[in-house]
Amino acid sequence: MCLEDDERTEQWNNDIKDKWNAKSIYVVGKATAALVENLGLVPLGEDTGTADVLSRLILEREDANILPLLFPCGSIKREVLPTALRENGVPLDALMVYQTAQHPDLEKNLSNHFTQQGVPDCIAFFSPSGVRFSLETVRRLSGEQLVQIKFAAIGPTTAEAMAAEGLSVSCSADKPTAEHLAAGIAKALQ
Repeated sequence: MCLEDDERTEQWNNDIKDKWNAKSIYVVGKATAALVENLGLVPLGEDTGTADVLSRLILEREDANILPLLFPCGSIKREVLPTALRENGVPLDALMVYQTAQHPDLEKNLSNHFTQQGVPDCIAFFSPSGVRFSLETVRRLSGEQLVQIKFAAIGPTTAEAMAAEGLSVSCSADKPTAEHLAAGIAKALQ
């Protein structure tokens, strides 16, 4: 957001971007990688898909004399990456940069969908917070038809959150992409 100002964009492009590109910039997925690339930076790890796999990549690439890694994160991050790195002597400075919150119209939007379309054949979750924020409403709206719904997860962390809530996970994407999730859903619905 800071770079949207023309003056800051010029300063970023002329003075700062190259300094950041001299550092390793790690990401866990393609969406974050695309945002990093839009800043003119070079991401590493976009195909890792999970914090566990990303931590192994970081440990392979970095030496024992590494300066602390800056870890911008959300309010409900898991401790997988910080724990793996700290246990292996990689210092980490976690900085909460966003608060995860339920969309104010979530319940209304779900209710409208169920009213207009009926109980869906499949519901896909893209994050543990999505499960936490919407599952109670989905259960209430679907009633006894809940057992007929196929539940899909974008990845293993989301699948774990779903299973912890007692959902039967019909499929979990092989990789955390829309294409892999769609393939998993198509197979689950056959």
